[in-house]
Amino acid sequence: QAIQHIHFPATIDEAHQARLRLAFNELFFLQYYLHLSRQYIRETHKHSKPTINDSLYNNFIQTLPFPLTDDQKKAVQEIINDLQADFPMNRLLQGDVGSGKTVVSMIASLAVVSRGQQVAFMAPTEILAQQHYATFKKLLPDSIHVQLLTGSTPASERKEILAGLKDGSINIIIGTHALIQETVQFANLGFIIIDEQHRFGVNQRASLRTKGYMPDLLVMTATPIPRSLSLTLYGDLDISIIKQKPANRIPITTLAFPTSKLEAVYRSLEKYMNEGRQIYYVLPLIEDSQKLDLKSATATYEQLVQRFPDKTIALLHGKLPNEEKEKIMQEFNNHTIDLLVSTTVIEVGIDVANASIIVIEHAERFGLSQLHQLRGRVGRGEYKSFCVLIYPDDIPQESMQRIHILTSTDDGFVIAEEDLKMRGAGEFIGTRQHGQGIAFEFADPINDFELISIAREEAQKQVERLKNIPSLFENIKRTHALNILEGLRKKHILALLS
Repeated sequence: QAIQHIHFPATIDEAHQARLRLAFNELFFLQYYLHLSRQYIRETHKHSKPTINDSLYNNFIQTLPFPLTDDQKKAVQEIINDLQADFPMNRLLQGDVGSGKTVVSMIASLAVVSRGQQVAFMAPTEILAQQHYATFKKLLPDSIHVQLLTGSTPASERKEILAGLKDGSINIIIGTHALIQETVQFANLGFIIIDEQHRFGVNQRASLRTKGYMPDLLVMTATPIPRSLSLTLYGDLDISIIKQKPANRIPITTLAFPTSKLEAVYRSLEKYMNEGRQIYYVLPLIEDSQKLDLKSATATYEQLVQRFPDKTIALLHGKLPNEEKEKIMQEFNNHTIDLLVSTTVIEVGIDVANASIIVIEHAERFGLSQLHQLRGRVGRGEYKSFCVLIYPDDIPQESMQRIHILTSTDDGFVIAEEDLKMRGAGEFIGTRQHGQGIAFEFADPINDFELISIAREEAQKQVERLKNIPSLFENIKRTHALNILEGLRKKHILALLS
């Protein structure tokens, strides 16, 4: 009937009801598969885990120089519960910029170390891996052996680290893709943490997982995901969310000016640099031609060198060799650079406490969530911080609306919802791996949140009624129904329903 009505509706309302019915089918099939596969993994990967000694991580929490927020406490409890369950954890930890995900991952790491297992923490870049390593070393007790392994680790040091991982003397290893190389072997890998998980492919995550016996997995992202999308995109993961910012974080003031006011902005920058503050100066990455972006970053760099002749100014972009990029970021971190002109390579995770201003030129070219990520590069120290958005004097109304949203809120989850409305689900989920986008014909991830929730609830009920899910899956494998499951996994919903 719904198919009949969607093609030949008698009224607008009939067409609307038909769409809802078909949308429910799509969402229900997807949620049913996600719940079924999650339950299958839980039942076929059951195993007893060593007991956690909670005094190790509780003592650590007591020694922290700041109290945990309620959201952090809740996330810690959810993760500890998973670590003690008799199946491998598959959890996504979503946290707004600067909400304190790293500390939560450290507490979880200590819980795993306390039961005699090793932890692997994989970050997408060397700069981020070094930063996490420095944080772990600074805050964790000296009794915990933490090491860093990246592509640029010297051969002699690398040899020692590989031996320490193999004999179990290293408790926590932090690294980049270097961790998934064949030569890396663990004595007892029990827990994997993947930071900024959308930067890694599915195969990279899977290959790290093969290095232990059913290790627990925590994937983290600082990109807030709207609720409706997290239920469809990440329906196969349990989700923890940290929205609250630590009480000691000073809010960032966001200002927006047209290009014609740039000279006044320069005068303010000079004042703050004279006071010893550092500045990020960001230009957009232009997709169809990175060369154009490079040229504009270079031109701006030259212009700023002339404008501030007594300041140390550097240029950072994606085309520089990795070693050069690392060196520039290290110098910025050590305050030998006053102003860093950059493309969006600084978007994720870099933490320089003395950098208190970020200027973003051509702010109208960025998505809302990306602007919010860039803004999060400042406000990490004791100084009042500013994000300054520069836009052309004549920009379209929609672009101006985006800029207005940024200046009116610093809540990444509100911004993500607005970004989703403005750009649509297809564009928003561009950060997901290829082939894993949403191919719904009738469901609308932006406006169908209630329907998604109903479908999820109903699917969960149906799966809970099933007996012996492993043998059900084996039967599916022996029949053509496997193609149906594969289609569901890739979300080719309509093709399957027809």
